[in-house]
Amino acid sequence: MPHTLSDWLAHCERLHPVTIELGLDRVQRVRERMGLQFDVPVFTVAGTNGKGSTCAMLEAILLQGGYRTAVYGSPHLVHFEERLRLNGDVVQAEVLLPHFAAVEAARGDESLTYFEFTTLAILHCMAAQPLDVVVLEVGLGGRLDAVNIIDADCAILTSIDLDHMDYLGPDRESIGREKAGIMRAGRPVVVSDPVPPRSVIEHAEALGADLWLFGRDFNYSGDRQQWGWSGRGRRYNAMAYPALRGANQLLNASGVLAALDAMRPRLSVPAQAVRNGLALVELPGRFQVVPGQPTLVLDVAHNPHASAVLAQNLDQMGYFPRTHAVLGAMADKDIAGLVGPLLSLVDVWHLCDLPTPRAATAEGLRAAIAAARAARPSGSAPLPAPVLHCNSDPQAALGAALKGADPTDRIVVFGSFHTVGGVLQHGLPRLGAAHVG
Repeated sequence: MPHTLSDWLAHCERLHPVTIELGLDRVQRVRERMGLQFDVPVFTVAGTNGKGSTCAMLEAILLQGGYRTAVYGSPHLVHFEERLRLNGDVVQAEVLLPHFAAVEAARGDESLTYFEFTTLAILHCMAAQPLDVVVLEVGLGGRLDAVNIIDADCAILTSIDLDHMDYLGPDRESIGREKAGIMRAGRPVVVSDPVPPRSVIEHAEALGADLWLFGRDFNYSGDRQQWGWSGRGRRYNAMAYPALRGANQLLNASGVLAALDAMRPRLSVPAQAVRNGLALVELPGRFQVVPGQPTLVLDVAHNPHASAVLAQNLDQMGYFPRTHAVLGAMADKDIAGLVGPLLSLVDVWHLCDLPTPRAATAEGLRAAIAAARAARPSGSAPLPAPVLHCNSDPQAALGAALKGADPTDRIVVFGSFHTVGGVLQHGLPRLGAAHVG
């Protein structure tokens, strides 16, 4: 029997021949043997981008409202334990150990994937806590994701865009159908994507879910100083902007407020808790700007939709003489689509290998950037002359970027959780200390 968390994680990695095998039959059978269920309200959050931010805002507001919360999210940036937060704090490794043992005892000869096994262990740990509310982030898709063994009292769909197409289908309609699988009959579902696929709306209507659509059931408005939100008869005016930065965060926050409004009969949240929660929310790696010189931006953007938002956010930051990018990415991503929005912004690329077999090599990224540049339509605005360096890992790439950057420059780290996590792993460098450009 494994004794430490790393032993258990190694055990989980060995159990199943493939990393991802969608389907709920195996994990559902083990859940039933474990008697796993929740007697408190459950929010389940699915979407291509914005899931982590949505969960973090929901958690921050509920904590300010005095509720005891548990939040499950994936993947982690540095440590596995980040996947579970209890009352706002990352769980301690030793707290998880008996719950891994409980899954092992219940699974019998069922072969669970790493994600299924660890999801069951985390859910079992949550169910053992004195809680008022549970927030679950879907790992991939929705309908067949292990998280979906738990019935959502309120489902939230953030954005629906092209990602994981090998598993979820070739277009937004089929991807939307998969994500809509977290809805439950007669229960609220909040869709914060402003232009949701038809499949999402049709599935909600066929189920008889209580559908909240952005622009129809809730909306926001804002100026440079403050923003306001309106729902089905409830309003919040003159709010400070959420502490999470970036163009899409008002959309994410709007979905959170709609979900809380929809659940008001079971979870009453005072207006001051909403204001305080949004003002205090933190989530590493989501357009995280690290103070110091040069300016350092960390963003886990890993698909074209997220990359376009990142480019928009960078564009709104003001003037920097040069922008350096640290990029590591998975080989199965649309890398041309990932780098495309940033080609006009980045002067120097520091490309890196990542410590996982799924990753593209630094050399592969170099070729993808060259191809993306060549594929631009004729007549496009001229791009900065490309300067590309290859590095062995994210830490080495950041070191090279810091060495080559002037204090007034900007460095953006993006492309994968592994890239941002790799930079955070050994602690961030003290920016602007004895740096010379």
